[in-house]
Amino acid sequence: MGRVGVLLLNLGGPEKLEDVRPFLFNLFADPEIIRLPFPWLQKPLAWLISTLRSAKSQKNYEQIGGGSPLLQITEAQGEALGQKLTEMGQNAHIYIGMRYWHPFTEEAMAQIKGDQIQQLVILPLYPHFSISTSGSSFRVLEELWKQDLTLQQLDYTLIPSWYDHPGYLQAMADLIQQELAKFPQPDHVHIFFSAHGVPQSYVDEAGDPYQAEIEACTRLIMKTLNRPNAHTLAYQSRVGPVEWLKPYTEDALHELGQEGIKDLLVVPISFVSEHIETLQEIDIEYREIAEEAGISNFLRVPALNTHPVFINALAQMVVDSLSQPPCTFETVPHPKKNMKMYPQERWEWGMTTAAEVWNGRLAMLGFIALILELLSGRGPLHFVGLL
Repeated sequence: MGRVGVLLLNLGGPEKLEDVRPFLFNLFADPEIIRLPFPWLQKPLAWLISTLRSAKSQKNYEQIGGGSPLLQITEAQGEALGQKLTEMGQNAHIYIGMRYWHPFTEEAMAQIKGDQIQQLVILPLYPHFSISTSGSSFRVLEELWKQDLTLQQLDYTLIPSWYDHPGYLQAMADLIQQELAKFPQPDHVHIFFSAHGVPQSYVDEAGDPYQAEIEACTRLIMKTLNRPNAHTLAYQSRVGPVEWLKPYTEDALHELGQEGIKDLLVVPISFVSEHIETLQEIDIEYREIAEEAGISNFLRVPALNTHPVFINALAQMVVDSLSQPPCTFETVPHPKKNMKMYPQERWEWGMTTAAEVWNGRLAMLGFIALILELLSGRGPLHFVGLL
């Protein structure tokens, strides 16, 4: 076996407030996030949305310290993974490739080429596969492979998802058990799994396995936990005027409040690192909704980060993948070319559900108005001297 590399994939996030607008631009410039009938409109629309949304998004990041901790946590995970692999007798170089912020996937691949890696394991830090997360990163890599003869000589294998890996399940159960112990009556606590949502069309039209994997993962975690607690699964981060996977987290919280639930433990099932959706969306926004609904004791399970059982599970997945037939880009689900795609980050569009819908509509109206002004040379922007 030659030089082995492990490429960890994640979304990325702005590290400083001034990074927010360019990060949003990268996100919305991706045609797999918002798919337009005219490709030449992609970057102007991304510019408009990122400009309109940056101020509110910056306020969200101010609430969690002024930037995303995602890169630092991913670097710590990579370091811990490398150490664990060495302990297991498998030396490997660890690389990080982010989809929408530095270090970009393309930067990681340039480094991999420079290091003359001969065997590469591509490991997304998303337990559950979705065409909008792991799938989007895989498509970037697939295009790089098609265009680069050097990469075509590199042996690689993908780990598309790992929601059912025993080590991952045990790590999640350990964290839940740890937080349950903080309640006066642990067996009476309602366990609330909150997963990142996707539009229903992803499942219905494109065959995205995400929902099935999330539901199966929830059952497996509860089985591993082996406790009598009742539980609920709901989906957060909904945006836009289309139907997303249900039930929505905010609706489910209201229902549990009406049922008289007082003790609630939230499990962020989609996320293995602390970031905007755990630290701001769950810890601040959903906490407020829960308290308004009458849920008086609201705790959240921390993200896995560098939990030793989790890191051990990642290392075991890498070792196992090196001895099995490779999984290639062609074997993972791809979206249909005419399928509607929508943005994945709730916090980019609005602070509340209603605001999300109207912010999206206003952004599109603003974009149309901007195009009309550019074409006609007339409009309110001209009257205030901005064009």
